[in-house]
Amino acid sequence: MIRLTIRQMQYFERLAETLHFGRAATSCGVTQPALSAQISEMESQLGFKLFERGGGAVRLTAEAQSLLPRVARILAEVRELEGEARRERKALEGRFRLGVIPTIAPYLLPELLPLLKHRFPMLRLEVREAVTHALAEDTATGRLDAMIAADPIDDNRLAPDILFEDPFYLAVPTGDAARIAPPVAQESMALERLMLLEDGHCMRGQALEICGRVKPVTMETFGATSLTTLLHMVSHGMGVTLIPQMARASANLLPSVSVLPFLDPSPSRTICLVGRKSNPRRSDFAALRETVLEAHQALLARA
Repeated sequence: MIRLTIRQMQYFERLAETLHFGRAATSCGVTQPALSAQISEMESQLGFKLFERGGGAVRLTAEAQSLLPRVARILAEVRELEGEARRERKALEGRFRLGVIPTIAPYLLPELLPLLKHRFPMLRLEVREAVTHALAEDTATGRLDAMIAADPIDDNRLAPDILFEDPFYLAVPTGDAARIAPPVAQESMALERLMLLEDGHCMRGQALEICGRVKPVTMETFGATSLTTLLHMVSHGMGVTLIPQMARASANLLPSVSVLPFLDPSPSRTICLVGRKSNPRRSDFAALRETVLEAHQALLARA
């Protein structure tokens, strides 16, 4: 009879994510030999190998690839059960794992984290910054409790809760601001010099939608993984870029960067707090939602 343990499945899931025994062991809070022993026992129970080892690399076998989604579902159910057992505790008490996309985290978190620490001293917050599709998968499978991201969230396992609208602005070299003459129309030729975030960032697609009838000509030459990098490129006259309202305060600190509004109706993105549809942590979500909204108002006051 096969007798797999929750611990073995947790170790298997983490090793499948990292494909590195040392990092997986550290993440699970155990030694590498302990993790290896549990994986070997799991392989013995199942009767087939889960990982191929060789050439300094670790790879999932075909059997492991088929098994992984089933293990993820089981562990998600276990995490839901653990969450239900904690329903009687106070809001935002204990461990809470929050994902935030890179075009929100640097701007919202400096306002949000101090508020959470002050109001919920028993909270053990863990934050992960990653692109939307990675956070959505981790939230849906229970590795995260919630995520803050921009709509749309295309995953029927998740339930987005709208927080606020975040209007877009155009960041341009200060020497070009007068020539562009704000407010900027979405068909403005200034957008031909639009620099974009790399593939995988949701704001790349949003920027291309906003461009309307103008095709950016610099996008094939320039790309960046952060808005901060793009703003420094604007500061040096290399092009223009799209920024959300929450990034205005940071943009205003840079030399030679001017932030221009768009012609009404201004384009914007919708920011959401997202959790699993079956998540029982309603009081946590309500408390987090209220705190995020307050942090956003404080951020706008600095812009």
